[in-house]
Amino acid sequence: MGRKLSGRVVIATHNAGKLVEMRDLLAPHGVDAVSAGELGLPEPEETGTTFIANAKIKALSAALSAKLPAISDDSGLCVSALDGAPGIYSARWAGPDKNFAHAMEKVEAALRERDAFEPADRRAWFVSALCVAWPDGHTEEYEGRVDGVLVWPPRGDAGFGYDPMFLPDGHARTFGEMTAVEKHGLPPLGLGLSHRARAFVMLSQACLD
Repeated sequence: MGRKLSGRVVIATHNAGKLVEMRDLLAPHGVDAVSAGELGLPEPEETGTTFIANAKIKALSAALSAKLPAISDDSGLCVSALDGAPGIYSARWAGPDKNFAHAMEKVEAALRERDAFEPADRRAWFVSALCVAWPDGHTEEYEGRVDGVLVWPPRGDAGFGYDPMFLPDGHARTFGEMTAVEKHGLPPLGLGLSHRARAFVMLSQACLD
């Protein structure tokens, strides 16, 4: 069992989409969630070489600055035919203006360069690493993954990031075509489908339940 969370918690993100999903996941647990952006906390440089390492950097920075427990997410899209890219650099592929339409075009162009047109050649997975950090420096980390294939053109305008081109295994609609409950809702309303939901189930069992 992990250290328990209660009271006020910082969600260490400046990403509006991640903030919405994290608040949705935390809501049933009675946790008062405030974002790093709302507190005016700086965004630390993500110098880690893994999702877990970058999540830890962000959570520790927020916890130490705010003197509150903090939860951070580092997540991204990994494409088999691209040797796991964009991976931890998923946000950077969208550029400084966070243009994920452009990022999806870059992924598609890279796949076409490798003659990856068939579903079997377009396997991909999303990873979400969640880190909980406390002001005393204690941290706990959890990682979730969901596998699927990449479609083109992108479908749907829900979600964020690469969601419109990601079709999870066993489903007929992309993350971009799913409602929030369908994508990351937990039972009994949802299936806990997304990478972030899967990591959150582990976190909640250890630190919230």
